[in-house]
Amino acid sequence: MQGRVYTVVFGAVSVSAAQDLFELTPADDKPIEIIGLSLCQTGNSDVGDAAEECLRFSIIRGHTTSGSGGSAPTPGVLNPYDTAAGFTAEVNNTTIASAGTTVVLHEDSFNVRAGYVNWWPERARPAASQANTTMVVRLNSAPADAITLSGTITVRELV
Repeated sequence: MQGRVYTVVFGAVSVSAAQDLFELTPADDKPIEIIGLSLCQTGNSDVGDAAEECLRFSIIRGHTTSGSGGSAPTPGVLNPYDTAAGFTAEVNNTTIASAGTTVVLHEDSFNVRAGYVNWWPERARPAASQANTTMVVRLNSAPADAITLSGTITVRELV
């Protein structure tokens, strides 16, 4: 399948609560898949060994009620000749998405000092369609103290 590639970004956000870091809702007849994900602490509050922590996150598909409390950035088109994304995105929703029949597609953690970068191989990418609704990258619990977090998710929309 052909597809267009987009990024959704948040930068230097103070994170002190569990939240949906990214919420992606596919458009009608335009399934999406996550190609890559990066998360990093951009402040220096948790740089020392004693302050360092690992934060658990999940990629979950199937919520039918959107979260709230964050913002709705416009997905960035990587190829300037492509059209705007059909899917919608939200970031940093402190009221998490809910309801629906969910499935956890990926479970991992990242060290706030080292960050996280992952590129999924083509046949192993977390994916969603309008039929199975929203996909989120959820920070499962609050950090021990507020951290300044930035993130980028790279999404391919299948057309």
